[in-house]
Amino acid sequence: MSRQPSLDEIRRAPKVLLHDHLDGGLRAETIVELARESGYDRLPTTDPDNLRQWFEEASDSGSLVRYLETFDHTVGVMQSREALVRVAAECAEDLAADGVVYAEVRYAPEQHTTTGLSLDQVVEAVLEGFRIGSEGRGIRVGTLLTAMRHQARSMEIAELAVRYRDVGVVGFDIAGAEAGYPPTRHLDAFEYLQRENAHFTIHAGEAFGLPSIWQAIQWCGADRLGHGVRIIDDISVSGDGSAKLGRLAAYVRDKRIPLEMCPTSNLQTGAATSIAEHPIGLLRGLHFRVTVNTDNRLMSSTTVSGEFAKLVEAFGYGWDDLQWFAVNAMKSAFLPFDERLALINGVIKPGFAQLKWQG
Repeated sequence: MSRQPSLDEIRRAPKVLLHDHLDGGLRAETIVELARESGYDRLPTTDPDNLRQWFEEASDSGSLVRYLETFDHTVGVMQSREALVRVAAECAEDLAADGVVYAEVRYAPEQHTTTGLSLDQVVEAVLEGFRIGSEGRGIRVGTLLTAMRHQARSMEIAELAVRYRDVGVVGFDIAGAEAGYPPTRHLDAFEYLQRENAHFTIHAGEAFGLPSIWQAIQWCGADRLGHGVRIIDDISVSGDGSAKLGRLAAYVRDKRIPLEMCPTSNLQTGAATSIAEHPIGLLRGLHFRVTVNTDNRLMSSTTVSGEFAKLVEAFGYGWDDLQWFAVNAMKSAFLPFDERLALINGVIKPGFAQLKWQG
């Protein structure tokens, strides 16, 4: 029973994904085809294998400028209704093939309007794609609408999220550069969402430290933290391995505020130096509400199963640990409580039980 799960076995486990960007998970072949169809001529190469490699190298370069450039190309080919439907459908298919049973995939509608689509048309196209891609595949996909921190459209996007909340949009998010763009700039949007009893997560504590996390929770009222790795700055570990939590870290743990952790992505953006030294190990040990996510599957060349496999290798995790992460994520999903419970008790726990006893 102590044998560690292999990647193939992990793929068969029922997994939950809360932090995944639609424009960060395209298939390289699809980018090439969409570029050809739409006349987008700025790709660094039109060979899918070389393009996939270019995305990985640009993302691994340590340069934030090059990392962000990768999104210019994916967003560049996602400007028509047909492209959005296709990308969303393939996203659902790829996640289902990796054993994901519930996913929340985020994107910024305002980035897909350059050829004339309205915000509503963007949302409807993506919802249609997820419906097509998830049909008959044992996966449910909800969407999070993201507003960009450096823009001034967060209220508009928040209202959009509320307008579509009964047909597949499960929440709201803000993303983009943290430094210089604190979440409090968008306070009116968060206060509106709270008045509407709507769910939202905030990218915080990835590139910027504790003030970003504190603002996201205490000023804006975030339900979850996108990344949240810098909460480690409020925890001191002594020589004997015992940890002392500062007030903010204690609050995050005690209130069970979910941390949407993306280990591989954090290495690429410099938020952690290696998987073995990633704060997720300590935070798991301290029983924070930790979840495991992909962030950008194309740029990080990863899957949920791949992330789990890396944690198994780095921390010696077994099936119980992986189930703990999956249940944490399902508990933290922006779904009604009874629906979360049905997936936990009806799909996730039985699926893991079967794998454990096969081992």
